[in-house]
Amino acid sequence: MANTGASVVVVGGGVTGLSAAWWLARSGVDVTILEKGIVGFEASGRNGGGCTHYQSPLFHEEQRLWPQMDELLGYPTEYRRERIVFQVDERKADFHEGLAMRIPAGYRWEVLDGKQVRELVPLAGDSAISGVHLHFGGHANPQRASQAYAWAAQDQGARIRQHVAVRGFETAGGRVVAVETSAGRFGCDALVIAAGPQTGALMGMLGHDLPMAPARAEMIVTEPLPLMPIGGVDGHGLYGRQTLRGNLAYGGGPHEWYDDVALDTAPPRPSGSVLRSLARRVAELLPRAAHARVIRSWAGVIENTPDGRPVIERLSAPDNVTAATMSSVGFGLSPASGHAIRDLVLDGVCSFADLGKLGSARFAGLPADWRRQLNWLPPEPAASNMRAPL
Repeated sequence: MANTGASVVVVGGGVTGLSAAWWLARSGVDVTILEKGIVGFEASGRNGGGCTHYQSPLFHEEQRLWPQMDELLGYPTEYRRERIVFQVDERKADFHEGLAMRIPAGYRWEVLDGKQVRELVPLAGDSAISGVHLHFGGHANPQRASQAYAWAAQDQGARIRQHVAVRGFETAGGRVVAVETSAGRFGCDALVIAAGPQTGALMGMLGHDLPMAPARAEMIVTEPLPLMPIGGVDGHGLYGRQTLRGNLAYGGGPHEWYDDVALDTAPPRPSGSVLRSLARRVAELLPRAAHARVIRSWAGVIENTPDGRPVIERLSAPDNVTAATMSSVGFGLSPASGHAIRDLVLDGVCSFADLGKLGSARFAGLPADWRRQLNWLPPEPAASNMRAPL
């Protein structure tokens, strides 16, 4: 097959890889993105769209960038600022206690009583007991934003190769010099691995153990309803938003855990086992929407590290590889994570945040059975009750 390549090859066409490619391309770097399927087609385009990760080292950059992303990318993301989080469970009435210690100074928010929640969230009912109004953060449309990154990266000269599965890496002199794929060999001066649930397996090919577990996350979408003043509303174990067309799009588990996700084929189809639970909890959170029909569901495979936090780091060996796995929060942090990856590739250090806590070294000494301890295991096959024929 033909020998081709780029200065930087990005493995993974999800939102993190697309953002990284866009940041690199707008810095004048020759970039090729390799995606085993269709860009943004898995969890990157099928999530709650939240952009409010105040416990991340990338938070300040996330908040600085999202209001600018439509202009910077040149395509709409449907970003909207502000978010409401409220509870309908009396046992969690004081959930907001301690937020002052977790939300960085300078970001406005306030506690709401039930009446104030209902004024801001007309679809809520009398069961709303308390909440918070975040005047920062917000949400965007994952499908539109993923496509916006892809188009913007291409506008800057990046090349996107879809339906190209990675099969291995060629190394020489302590560096990765090429990526071996189903479409041939792609030479590179630097490599970015941002392949979502496949990141751990790809890192393993380079001799690095990156603990992570893949899971299927599902969401439901209702028919359109009257628009609320603030579309980003979370609570009751749910995350999601109201779209600009009025649909409610919500997810929130429980997840379907997988043993592995193949590098070259589509992930398993969802069982649909969580859809009824999601619909029930959305009706409990927003009882004035309980009559709305569920018109479709979405699913995507997400990756999860043992402590639930991302890994973003440049490896010491091979020393031209930067790896990123976002542990289920990749969409909202994507403007900042792409910027951080760009900095690591070109400068070796992030220019706007200390990424020390996001290194994989924190997992040294992790027990081999960590997934079992967390109960992050695929369900056991159902035993058959049928008697064997005589």
